[in-house]
This record gives sequence, structure tokens and C-alpha cells, in this order.
Amino acid sequence: MQDVRETLASAPGVVLEDDPSQQVYPQAIECVDQKETFVGRIRKDLDIENGLHLWVVSDNLLKGAAWNSVQIAETLHEMDLLHI
Repeated sequence: MQDVRETLASAPGVVLEDDPSQQVYPQAIECVDQKETFVGRIRKDLDIENGLHLWVVSDNLLKGAAWNSVQIAETLHEMDLLHI
């Protein structure tokens, strides 16, 4: 489980908030106007051998619509697939 936390913590655009002992986990109210996606409450799925449960929170209006378009365009540019 630690490798999952490390991978998420180092992923671009992801903020890991997962400390059950201190009741730290992402909350929608704290994600307003934030471009990042917040992840926490990481738990092993008890029914699926390699499964996980994650709590994923973001500002859906910002991240889901506008910011995804910007990130797609940046990636296309970095891959030299965008020619204007």
C-alpha cells in the first residue's frame, strides 16, 4: 500500500491527503478553485485481490472542463503533435 501512496504523492497534479490517524483526507469544500486532484482514504478492497478504494476530490467545474483541455493541449504540444 505504501508504493501506491508514493506513486500518487509524486504524480503531477495530484495532492495526497491520507492520514487516518489525524483524520486527514480530501474534502470538496477545500478543493474549490484548485487545479489539482486530491486523493485520500486509500484502502485495500476486501473483495478484489488487487483492488483499492480511493477517495478522489476535485473542483469538477475547473478540473473537469477547462483545465483538462489545457493539459491535453500541453501534452499534444510536448509530443510535437500540435501544429498551428
